Amino acid sequence: MTAANQTPVRIDNKRLAARLERLSQFTEPGKPWERTAFSDLHVSAREWLVEEMRVLGLETEIDAGGNLIGRLQGTSNGLGTLASGSHSDTVPSGGRFDGALGVIAALEVVSALRDAGHRLRHPFEVIDFLAEEPNQYGLSCIGSRAMAGELTPENLEFTAPDGTSLAEGIRRMGGNPDKLNAPLRTKGDIAGFVEIHIEQGRVLEDAAEDIGVVTGIVGITRIAVDIEGRADHSGATPMGLRKDALVAASLMIAAFDVQAHQDYYAPMVATVGKLDVHPNASNVVPGRVSFVLEIRAGQAATLERYHKWADWTIRTMAEERSLVARTRIIGQSEPVAMDTDIQLAISDAASASGYKYRSMPSGAGHDAAHVALIAPAGMIFIPCLDGRSHCPEEFSDSEQIARGVQSLVDTLIALDNRQ
Repeated sequence: MTAANQTPVRIDNKRLAARLERLSQFTEPGKPWERTAFSDLHVSAREWLVEEMRVLGLETEIDAGGNLIGRLQGTSNGLGTLASGSHSDTVPSGGRFDGALGVIAALEVVSALRDAGHRLRHPFEVIDFLAEEPNQYGLSCIGSRAMAGELTPENLEFTAPDGTSLAEGIRRMGGNPDKLNAPLRTKGDIAGFVEIHIEQGRVLEDAAEDIGVVTGIVGITRIAVDIEGRADHSGATPMGLRKDALVAASLMIAAFDVQAHQDYYAPMVATVGKLDVHPNASNVVPGRVSFVLEIRAGQAATLERYHKWADWTIRTMAEERSLVARTRIIGQSEPVAMDTDIQLAISDAASASGYKYRSMPSGAGHDAAHVALIAPAGMIFIPCLDGRSHCPEEFSDSEQIARGVQSLVDTLIALDNRQ
């Protein structure tokens, strides 16, 4: 908290709500809320964010990974940067708060500090990470991966349906893929990163608690699967002679679900949420099916065990039906623990304000997981209505948001005083 002779740093909830509303207006007409990464709307939203940063007196840049950064200088030389932020892109037909809240909350930190005349010793950065959500290039958390040095040459060659490469997409957003051969930030450069996010679950809401102190973030493996059969006439091809790729894919997906329910060693989930059928005609036996299997778990061993089983299952089921199966990993991140000192600072901040809080893991992936590879990182969760997220019904009320963002401000000030 602030020293006794300083003006308390308090957020302005109306200003916070107004910025959230303004950012939400960058959406596809009739599709609230849709601002997918690399789209024209994403570019326009970032132009607005740049202007907001400049009005607050921040120095702005887009780094080589396409991350938009606004920097507030500190009062002491040589100290590592404190930072907060999230992402401004959404999933298709997504919500107003996932990602956007973290970016707008970081702007509110700067505004609240200015209102109180409070200068941080450390430099402070507001970060809008590029493309946290899965996108047309098939890879999530692109900006934070770039910051941590995790983008590979193979990743940069990933291709969108329009034929462009990820490298070209990063360049369009102001980045420089030619410089992505090493981490963009070295260890020690960032003294602490704190991201605020809606929980995307029902734990806090059901317990009537205000703040979640995130202990760790799950690892995620995404596997692209292609099943090749043979397209034939649906009426003239007997059942015993078919090479139906969709039937095989359906059996695989059902097996994934059963196995995920039976994994007693550690909590994990498996999902197939994207599936393409070719030629996708009602009177043609499906000749090719492509889908993405996503696996999430809090333990690396659980991820690896399920991945190996899934790969064996895919190939075995395909061979049994004389089909060809190909798999490739299109995204992978290991489970990561949040920094214990930052967890303590968040807990202390919530407690000092009289907020109810709990320590809890995150079942969703976040940019903080990649930042944690190069810097101490932590996360604050706030409740969201009925746990809904990645849908237009996603919602947190203004008081829930205010408690979370005030905790963020207080946490950052505590870290500034302590380090």
